[in-house]
Amino acid sequence: MSKEILVTGAFGQIGSELVPALQKQHGVDHVVALGHRNIPSDFQGKIEKADTTDKSTVEGIIKKHSINTIYHLVSLLSARGEENPNLTWDVNTKGLKDILDLALLYQAQVFWPSSIAAFGPTTPRDSTPQKTILEPTTMYGVTKVEGENLCRYYFVRYGLDVRSVRYPGLISWKAEPGGGTTDYAVAIFYEGLQRGEYTFFVRPDTTLPMMYMDDAVKGTMNLMNAGIDLEARRNRKDWDSYNLGAISFEAQELEQEVKKHIPDIKVSYEPDSRQVIADSWPQSFDDSVARKEWGWQHDFDLPRMTKEMVKNLRRKFDQH
Repeated sequence: MSKEILVTGAFGQIGSELVPALQKQHGVDHVVALGHRNIPSDFQGKIEKADTTDKSTVEGIIKKHSINTIYHLVSLLSARGEENPNLTWDVNTKGLKDILDLALLYQAQVFWPSSIAAFGPTTPRDSTPQKTILEPTTMYGVTKVEGENLCRYYFVRYGLDVRSVRYPGLISWKAEPGGGTTDYAVAIFYEGLQRGEYTFFVRPDTTLPMMYMDDAVKGTMNLMNAGIDLEARRNRKDWDSYNLGAISFEAQELEQEVKKHIPDIKVSYEPDSRQVIADSWPQSFDDSVARKEWGWQHDFDLPRMTKEMVKNLRRKFDQH
């Protein structure tokens, strides 16, 4: 049976790169991109427009396209989440529960992304294990913990095939920074190339786990295609959102690497409220479970990622 795929949040940071990869693997006609706002006019493929908190409309889309696989990417991120906690709860938590209910009804496989934000200041910060203390201090983080609990419940209680990873900070040239605490690792490239300067909103020594988007897309698709013994795992009540790691670096290390490609960039540091959030998150992941159970491996280190970001953004900005 072919996969008939629905991607919510299809035009966000992850979706804008995951959708083309899914189209390439499964065929354009088998991937439906669900957007709400900011749908690009040049998108090639199937498009539906809906608010994911509108359950009846989403159900109609699932029925219309005979969807059997859902990548539920819609989420309000950390910094924006603190600006509107109520909306963040509705979008991130209620929206997920609706998707899980519909997936159960229509027997669909689900991917849902958790995040580094699920951790908190009481979590071990170095080589953070997969099973650990989850006591976040942001609404975004709270919704990720509740999302993990919901996914676990639907897997153990109903046997729903729902899979998840905890993403670190994601770095992409295709999507502009979207309100996340790790966005400095993207913004320095955009502003450095367009304005010749950048001001970090964190300290120079701030260290967080990061990942180039190509690796994130690869890991997501590999997990969804992995042959996991779901029945045995369900019998053990064993469900986790996998730690997905790649690289960790200080903000000033990123600055130094960027200057190899943009030597005239002027960089300064003015930590703001996002510093508190960054200080509550791990500095590095232990992702050994993902590497052992389904063969996860990352491809991009800091130098390679920086080179790719600059090359692709120069092309995007028509700089030669």
